[in-house]
Amino acid sequence: MIYKEGKVSDVQIAYIGGGSRGWAWTFMTDLALEPNMSGTIRLYDLDENAAKANEIIGNHVTEREEAVGKWKYETYTDVEQALTGADFIVISILPGTFDEMAVDVHTPERLGIYQSVGDTAGPGGIVRALRTIPMFVKIAEDIKKYAPNAWVINYTNPMSLCVKTLYYTFPEIKAFGCCHEVFGTQKVLKAIVEEKMHLENVDRKDIHVNVLGINHFTWFDYASYKGIDLFPVYKEYIEEHYEEGYNEPDKNWANSAFNCAHRVKFDLFERYGLIAAAGDRHLAEFMPGDEYLNDPETVKSWKFGLTTVDWRKNDLKERLEKSDRLLRSEEEVELKPTGEEGILLIKALCGLERVVSNVNIPNTDFQIPNLPASAVVETNAVFERDAIRPVVAGAIPENVKALIMPHVENHETTLKAALTCNRELVVKAFLNDPLVKGKKCTEEQVRELVDDMLQGTLKYLPEGWKN
Repeated sequence: MIYKEGKVSDVQIAYIGGGSRGWAWTFMTDLALEPNMSGTIRLYDLDENAAKANEIIGNHVTEREEAVGKWKYETYTDVEQALTGADFIVISILPGTFDEMAVDVHTPERLGIYQSVGDTAGPGGIVRALRTIPMFVKIAEDIKKYAPNAWVINYTNPMSLCVKTLYYTFPEIKAFGCCHEVFGTQKVLKAIVEEKMHLENVDRKDIHVNVLGINHFTWFDYASYKGIDLFPVYKEYIEEHYEEGYNEPDKNWANSAFNCAHRVKFDLFERYGLIAAAGDRHLAEFMPGDEYLNDPETVKSWKFGLTTVDWRKNDLKERLEKSDRLLRSEEEVELKPTGEEGILLIKALCGLERVVSNVNIPNTDFQIPNLPASAVVETNAVFERDAIRPVVAGAIPENVKALIMPHVENHETTLKAALTCNRELVVKAFLNDPLVKGKKCTEEQVRELVDDMLQGTLKYLPEGWKN
């Protein structure tokens, strides 16, 4: 990297999963809008044609006059060449295909186990992790060999287990996980502040929060706007809008399985006293299976939706068609801020800014003192030149800790299961999962479910599972 006049050039970013049709375009957009950084994006993907497509699309974005950040996009087919000399490594991959995700999400429904996402917790999250962990072991080994000093930014789910695997494999790695769920809850608080206090254009970043928990099951025990405690404001809003929830403009929950009315958040606040800080679809999966996800009608009553893998398949088809249009210059990548903070964090790690943001890293500094040091937790951290300094978030209340601990335990169990190809540990994780426990399944039923779900994802599992 070359520093000059408050700017940094020749930044080398290796992008594992660089053939992405979707998130890669978000990344390109934010890079193009950042005037103080430039360099090379090394696109590495098992699908070389997809990476080459993004090379063409990315370089076209750079050529546009309104792109103030100038980056060169190059496709790499050799992981050693892609990683050697990289300053930053971004990981954004899909472990398996949507066919495997259909197994993750829909097979448990025969036992009445419904999942609203299926990529983090529940049976779907566990089995997805079994596919993902071996991939992340290999990625960590390659980083240790070819780019041990690079900063590694993970966007892949299940986030906690991906980050945990990176550190297990290469303890000295400089890795962290990025997730925008906290930003979404800040935006809800921003809108409530604007409505209740008759304000306009409140900046989401002025909603100051203390973040504590695990990814997709994060909480705020502090929220403030310019000296105003937001907990009483939030409480009053919930009392007035508990039944209808909060509907974001242009994001009606009934029109998309990916939106919600935030009623689960409201209910968790009333029950536990903290502000739950993820989308309702994620939050619901961490709770017992006889609560928010008891059945499709219950889900509908809480005003959010179940994952529909068919929708995802159709969305991929549309994104492939969009990729073709971008390649033919029949459509342009829209250059407006995406709301993600990945580029801002890279900028801070380059030393151009000092930023406080939420991050997923091991709890080794006891950011949350009453969770295990081995847990990967989500708290705030200070990002500055070549350093991430986690903020001590404080102890999580015991009633919320009781909700989190089964998932922390399952992270340990699932990691061991993936590393040793141990079916019994998968059964143990299923039996300990709140979605499964809430449905009061028999052990025999759970064992059959494990067998069928493993069979459905077998081609993406190591040889040890096939014996």
